[in-house]
Amino acid sequence: MSIFFTFTKNFFVSDFFEKYQKRRIISANISVVISIAIVLFLLGALGFFLLNSKKITNRFKEKITVTVFFKDHTKLSEIKQFEKKIKLSPQIKHTKFISKKEAAEQLQKDIGEDFVKFLGYNPLQDNLEVNLKGDYVNLHKLDSIKQIWEQHEFVSEVNYEYYKPLIKGLNRNIKKLSFWILIINSAFLVLVFLLINSAIRLSLYNKRFAIKTMQLVGATRGFIRRPFLIKAFWLGFAGALIASAGLYIALYYLDNYFPEFHFLSDYKLLVILFGGLFATGIFITLVSTFLATRRLFNLNTEQLHY
Repeated sequence: MSIFFTFTKNFFVSDFFEKYQKRRIISANISVVISIAIVLFLLGALGFFLLNSKKITNRFKEKITVTVFFKDHTKLSEIKQFEKKIKLSPQIKHTKFISKKEAAEQLQKDIGEDFVKFLGYNPLQDNLEVNLKGDYVNLHKLDSIKQIWEQHEFVSEVNYEYYKPLIKGLNRNIKKLSFWILIINSAFLVLVFLLINSAIRLSLYNKRFAIKTMQLVGATRGFIRRPFLIKAFWLGFAGALIASAGLYIALYYLDNYFPEFHFLSDYKLLVILFGGLFATGIFITLVSTFLATRRLFNLNTEQLHY
């Protein structure tokens, strides 16, 4: 009878310990996946802003208006021909013709007075508001465009003086911002590696006795390491999948809030972004697992207890 109770006791203790170990392993795996997902999500967010920095800044640049003023008595046909000609240029984003009458009506609304009646004539000029594509909004290119357009005898002036300080500030700050985003992204990539590597090492440390036992019975390092690398691959894949899903949801709401940027319509950029997340997550987990197992292989029997 005592043998039966002893056997039953040992069976339940063994069963309890086995279940405890399984729960511990599952908990450790979940912890690793969540850690990978969080750091990859943050890395993806920084990468997204780095990849889209040009699009965002170009959007602001394209709001800058270059105004072409025409001399009095210029024929409407000449103005339309000029507008049609420059719209064929790859530099032009948008044009809008404003007649001197429309300009006077708008100015009357702004100042609240009929200055035309007071002066007895309309001193304003027909003009063409031109918005250039972002890549061409810098002072050097604008000066070249101005010289070319002012060669037309019916063009009185090409003006963007009001925006010069803004253009200088934009181009200067864009370079600084891009530089610091790149620095932060690089530093964060190192941090991602350290965090994931730490999580993988803690996860594998629980397997040190099993690894050493397999070594003692003659198993090769490649044979021992293979299942850990396969597991690391799926942990990295799962973490990247969760991070990508979270990032896509964030971009979806961002795209709805700022529809003019069309964040989700640039499929090439999205493939680069999400492909980079999967590649980074899987690569770092594989490298971390390889390094962690190599360290465990080199431990002697006494070091296993520390």
